[in-house]
Amino acid sequence: MKLLDRYILKQFLSTFIFVVLILLAVISVIDVTEKADKYAKANLSVMQVLGYYADFLPWIAGLVTPITVFIATVYVTARLAGRTEIIAILSSGVSFRRLLAPYFTGAFLIASVSFYLNGWVIPNSNKTRLAFEMDYLNKAGNPNLRNIHLQIAPNTFIYIQSYNNLTDKGYQFTLEHFENNRLIEKLTANRIEWDTAKSKWTLRDWKLKKIDKVFEMVSQDSAKITEQITSGLALDTTLIIHPKEFKNDYRKYDGLTISELDDYIQTLRSRGSAGIEVYAVEKYTRYASPFSIFILTFMGVIVSSRKSRGGTGFQIALGFLLSFIFILFFMMFRTFAEAGSMPPQISVWIPSIVFAILSLFMYKYVPR
Repeated sequence: MKLLDRYILKQFLSTFIFVVLILLAVISVIDVTEKADKYAKANLSVMQVLGYYADFLPWIAGLVTPITVFIATVYVTARLAGRTEIIAILSSGVSFRRLLAPYFTGAFLIASVSFYLNGWVIPNSNKTRLAFEMDYLNKAGNPNLRNIHLQIAPNTFIYIQSYNNLTDKGYQFTLEHFENNRLIEKLTANRIEWDTAKSKWTLRDWKLKKIDKVFEMVSQDSAKITEQITSGLALDTTLIIHPKEFKNDYRKYDGLTISELDDYIQTLRSRGSAGIEVYAVEKYTRYASPFSIFILTFMGVIVSSRKSRGGTGFQIALGFLLSFIFILFFMMFRTFAEAGSMPPQISVWIPSIVFAILSLFMYKYVPR
């Protein structure tokens, strides 16, 4: 690596780290101010709070990495242009493409580390962070859940009128199984409770109704249904659900590694459950984020490589504006994907694709 490459790479990486630290410091101050009352109310020690922020800050750093890379690129390149260093570099025979080499080297290092941390390390620390938030920051909600609807298999549905997370007991339980949009089996119970020793559910005051056949009569408005009804006081049953299914799933995807996300998505699909989009969006976002770092680095060099008479302020302001637009695009298309309006594997790539096209247009037509 040439001396010039090392010089630009050092400037780029050091500025990136500095921007990340500044943002984390600002976010920490704001977050502590907002949550100070809750910390005091929960009688938390200083070490407990510091332990929480030891998990919270890496998560925030992972979220803002693409934007901080862009800001660092704009700042470093604008300063080089303002000191006429870029003009001198290009005048010495170095092409603009060659000038991009140290930037892309830095982007590759950041993207590689970011992908590993966001994919496996930070999700594991998020498990502790999420547990802290649910225990002390009122993120767990009411332990008594009501009107629970779950799809545990492609044509099998569960309804529980109320469920207590503390005792693992549910009331007014119903399990329905359909075939060809026709109810063929219905199991009800006044109470369902988890037997820890047997690792099974026990139904209390249960009744099972099976519908064997439906004979259509001559009249189209009438039909004969053959039913078999059995009942009892207690019944042990193995359902493909666990009490953890009823636990609070507040930002559960944040605490899943990429491999765990794959397994969980597969589990939801095998059940035919809804809500898969949220986890799929998180999975594909972790793959798309490293590529967005390269695209934003490329755009950052282009928008700030030209020397401005008014100094570097305009380029930096432009960088912040483009960062805001990128975040807006990302949030908008993520919302579309989570709502099921767009395939997650496409929606998370749209902001990067749009900015890539814009960057190529600027590379070809914008004077540098």
